[in-house]
Amino acid sequence: MFDNADDIHPLFEGAPKSTEFKKLRKRIVQATREAVDQYGMVEKTADGSRPKWLVCLSGGKDSYTLLAVLHELQWRGLLPVDILACNLDQGQPGFPATVLPEFLEKMRVPHRIEYQDTYSVVVDKVPEGRTFCALCSRLRRGHLYRIAREEGCSAVVLGHHRDDILETFFMNLFHGGRLATMPPKLVNEEGDLFVYRPLAHVAEADCDRFARAMGYPIIPCDLCGSQDGLQRQQVKQILDQWEKNSPGRRQVMFRALMNARPSHLLDPGLFDFAGLMRSKTPESAEPEAPAVPALR
Repeated sequence: MFDNADDIHPLFEGAPKSTEFKKLRKRIVQATREAVDQYGMVEKTADGSRPKWLVCLSGGKDSYTLLAVLHELQWRGLLPVDILACNLDQGQPGFPATVLPEFLEKMRVPHRIEYQDTYSVVVDKVPEGRTFCALCSRLRRGHLYRIAREEGCSAVVLGHHRDDILETFFMNLFHGGRLATMPPKLVNEEGDLFVYRPLAHVAEADCDRFARAMGYPIIPCDLCGSQDGLQRQQVKQILDQWEKNSPGRRQVMFRALMNARPSHLLDPGLFDFAGLMRSKTPESAEPEAPAVPALR
């Protein structure tokens, strides 16, 4: 770690000196590096230039953790990419518009702040009683792709963590009728941008502890109004109860997503059940060896 004040990125100035925090920081950094390496997130360019990432910053605990850890990896020479932080102000009532620009200026982080009033569009289009999240997310993603192209970025980088990935898996299982979740790496529909989730192996609780210990100015994610009955909230409650009854169950389930066996599922598009053949037939089977007489 960078213990010398002259040898540390501004994002880590004032970091707690406790052993507990150092272990937390090391655990998050190692898990992030593991995901970056495992899923091949650092693109090799034809001309040898450094890829440029648009790192999305909402002001929540997860995106602050993402920004800090990516800068630490970059600072150590372990992440050869250029980073541009981006916040999309969607015009939500009560959004503290000055918090993130002031924070990024203070931390000397290259950034772009974009204002697009998608909130009014969502309120107008979504029927009363329905949740905003799906349409809000699609509109936000479209603007982030546009900004990435304008800034010459090859990837949009999001702060989704392990628990987000698990919750999405169960939402798809319970409500979508499919086995799918947020992948750590994908290509957008247009085929010109990567979407990365470097915190894929990091627990939400670690993000929360890290961001709060660092004193980052966290902006709550309920600015568009509290909406009861969200599917994700229901799934989160189920996972919380499972974790309470059996500590460590979240990590076990997450490992299962990394250990899929298509031959033991039911999707003929993933495994050729119709073409599955026996290796031996009764005619070709080798004759059994004669039984050894029992000793008298």
